[in-house]
Amino acid sequence: MGAHESMEHAEHAEHASGSNKKIALLIAVLALFLAISETLGKGAQTESISKNVEAANLWAFFQAKSIRRTVVITAAEQGKLTLGSLADDAAMKPAVQKQIDDWTKTAQRYRSEPETGEGTEQLAEKAKHAEHARDEATAKYHHFELASAAFQIGIVLASATIITGMLALAYVSGVLTIAGLFMTALGLWWPHFLHLH
Repeated sequence: MGAHESMEHAEHAEHASGSNKKIALLIAVLALFLAISETLGKGAQTESISKNVEAANLWAFFQAKSIRRTVVITAAEQGKLTLGSLADDAAMKPAVQKQIDDWTKTAQRYRSEPETGEGTEQLAEKAKHAEHARDEATAKYHHFELASAAFQIGIVLASATIITGMLALAYVSGVLTIAGLFMTALGLWWPHFLHLH
């Protein structure tokens, strides 16, 4: 092997080493982005589960209040019938009327109780709000999962570039990095932009 060939071989090895360093840097950046998207995804998933449980609890409370309200309304209606049959018993009429009034007030309180937020109207509003927050977190989670997949595939392709020397794989990895960043941005700021479910 001549001096010229040795120089050529050394230059080729130096060029390959420089390319590998760039690919290694790309892999490190992809791994960083992957860690970020995975962390954001887990947070969104936890939020989605939490808000789903909250909405279910609020709807269960709503149903319980609705049942109680229906029972009280039924009792008040029955009391009105009883009141009509007490035409001869003037002593009982005021007591029955007071009970009917109490049941009617209770039914109204079960429907709307702004001071405690536990009337059926308030509970329904809270449950709808929790469902909206759940849907928002779920949409974010889906975007972060797609971003993570893009970063993972990018890491694999960048690693394959080092082994095969095919720079086209590194370019595809770069495109996947941009796609992953785009999906992460959608998850952070515009989770309903693509309507993924």
